[in-house]
Amino acid sequence: MYSRKISISLALGSCLLLMVTSCKETAPKEVSKEHYKTWSSYLGDSGRNHFTTLSQITPKNVQDLKVAWTYEAQDWGQMQMNPLVLDSMVYGVTAALRVVALHAGTGKEIWQYGDSVKVWHSTSRGLSYWKKDKDQRILCTRGSDLIALNALTGEPISTFGINGKVDMRKGLPEREQSKFLISNTPGTVFNDLIIMPLRVSEGAGAALGDVMAFNVVTGKHEWSFKTIPDAGKEGSETWGNTRIRESEIVGAANNWSGMAVDEELEIIYVPTGSAAPDFYGGVRPGSNLFANSLVALNANTGEKVWHFQFTHHDIWDRDPPAPPNLITVERNGEKIPAVAQVTKQGYVFVFDRRTGEPLFEIEERPVPTSTLKGEKTSPTQPFPVNPKPFARQSNSLTEDDMSPFSENKEELLAVFKKADKRIYAPPSLDPVLLLPGYDGAAEWGGAGADPDKGILYVNSNEMPYLLKMGEAKNMASGLPKGQAIYQQNCATCHNPDRSGAPASGFPSLIDLQFRKEKDEVTFIITQGKGMMTGFPQIKGDDMEALLRFLYDQEIQHSVEEEIVKKDSLPPVPYKHLGYNKFLDSKGLPAIAPPWGTLHAIDLNSGDFLWSVPFGNTPELGEEGIGTGTESYGGPIVTENGLLLIAGTRDGFFRAFDRHTGKILWEYQLPAPAFATPATYEFEGKQYIVLACGGEKLGTPKGNKIMAFALE
Repeated sequence: MYSRKISISLALGSCLLLMVTSCKETAPKEVSKEHYKTWSSYLGDSGRNHFTTLSQITPKNVQDLKVAWTYEAQDWGQMQMNPLVLDSMVYGVTAALRVVALHAGTGKEIWQYGDSVKVWHSTSRGLSYWKKDKDQRILCTRGSDLIALNALTGEPISTFGINGKVDMRKGLPEREQSKFLISNTPGTVFNDLIIMPLRVSEGAGAALGDVMAFNVVTGKHEWSFKTIPDAGKEGSETWGNTRIRESEIVGAANNWSGMAVDEELEIIYVPTGSAAPDFYGGVRPGSNLFANSLVALNANTGEKVWHFQFTHHDIWDRDPPAPPNLITVERNGEKIPAVAQVTKQGYVFVFDRRTGEPLFEIEERPVPTSTLKGEKTSPTQPFPVNPKPFARQSNSLTEDDMSPFSENKEELLAVFKKADKRIYAPPSLDPVLLLPGYDGAAEWGGAGADPDKGILYVNSNEMPYLLKMGEAKNMASGLPKGQAIYQQNCATCHNPDRSGAPASGFPSLIDLQFRKEKDEVTFIITQGKGMMTGFPQIKGDDMEALLRFLYDQEIQHSVEEEIVKKDSLPPVPYKHLGYNKFLDSKGLPAIAPPWGTLHAIDLNSGDFLWSVPFGNTPELGEEGIGTGTESYGGPIVTENGLLLIAGTRDGFFRAFDRHTGKILWEYQLPAPAFATPATYEFEGKQYIVLACGGEKLGTPKGNKIMAFALE
């Protein structure tokens, strides 16, 4: 069943689509096989399908793959990038955001665009490419800057913006332009436009998450779609305040995971993130359109064509983690152009991409209500009837599902019994078991697909977390100023005692004064690093107070030190207490395996073709083989029957038979590759290239970009 509101929205979207597309053919066109022989776009093509028709590497000879070349970057650490390949060049981004162009046959560096002094601490998932006649450009980001480079030389395009750079914040209202905003994911190029994914803060005071398009030639801001609507516009009534866009507290609803574009229909498909503040929504009552939605926009103008909201009034950080896939499915003999979106919850939603009509039934089901003061949860949430979830749900677990490898089972059982395990159990002062966890079942690597046959391939995590809230006034009031600033901004990830959560990727800050200089820490606080968003609003005396606390210089309250009082705290009464995995005493998941899986799903029927554990757990020796493990980064799908994927914590690169899920080949990498590979052909030889940066999930750091080929 669909709600009346959803049905009306789809009908209006259909009407608008007719106006937008005019007399365009609406039946899906057969895509040329040549289209899938290049890798000049993020994840292979504008439909984000990770698909190739290159066929030199086959299920029969894949076991003969060898390292063809290796490039060693000058900096070490996590690389999430999916390389681009154009003619004789492979383009990538290193851990410190240096853009490199490498020779496709040898891996030799041709040019590098980077800063030899200033080291950037963010991560990048790749680059964008644009070409018109002889003008070829690579587009990358650093901080809030969008940068255009000459693809052949690496030199900035001086006529783009100001000396090759555009500050993307200039597309936002003036009062938003000093807030934290970066982009980790490549922009989507359509004609002479690049539409940018944005990462903003997730707490109170976050920047607005407008979807913004810039001119690739000039850098000019061309259009915006306001994911938090202006007063009186569609969706503004879903925020409880018709002027919520002007709020100093509420923001975000940004696309951070990337987009897909149908160049024939001239529609761009944008999965939007959750609104901020993240885990308490009392300051933003209502369903909060257009957060947590798939929004189809006219790629030329940014006008909305249709939308669907996956999570109403999100207070779990359940935003779509990856770009959607543009595929073709068959129903009753009819070929239908579809768009499929994987989610953190482990669901796949499938729509007719022309109209937004769901291609499988979606039910609005009742969900639990909140007990926190001021919080009003949505009474229902949407559940796709098919396909079934590709990850276990918290409410499916029983006491028998505790890990057989744990040595502290009684302790884990006590926690398990106390935790609320209902689906969409709202954040509470008591623990909620979140499965799939915060990062999700599906991750930012996204799903691969056979676009013409409608088969989706997705790797999934099954890491349980414990979600808990605390009263903000009790956490920060009565503390010295620096410690209070830490509690308000940093304790969620690094814990109130600064011990961090290394298993979740958040390092300890204890003894920080012996490891990092104040200038570097100040830069990281302001600009962000890795998963951490920046806090440019902390400056002046506030920054000095925070640094005093971090460097253990605030042991005694000085006469000048301000003691924070309850009435001076931010107007968000509850604070998220951190991203805490539900682990046993060995640091392994407290629930039974599999802890990571890989799936093939037929979206014509909604049936699973196969599901297998994905990855091993080295700490368990032989018992750890087949347990599955966390993974980040997606697959390559080949027409001739392979699925090639790295991404696992155990650090292997693997080839599967995509028809059966059988492992055909595996190779131990020098560091785990938390990234999606790319494939290309150069001088008659097919290569597969991927970035091995490690560092995530407590793994060793790496600095290599590696290419594989047949001898």
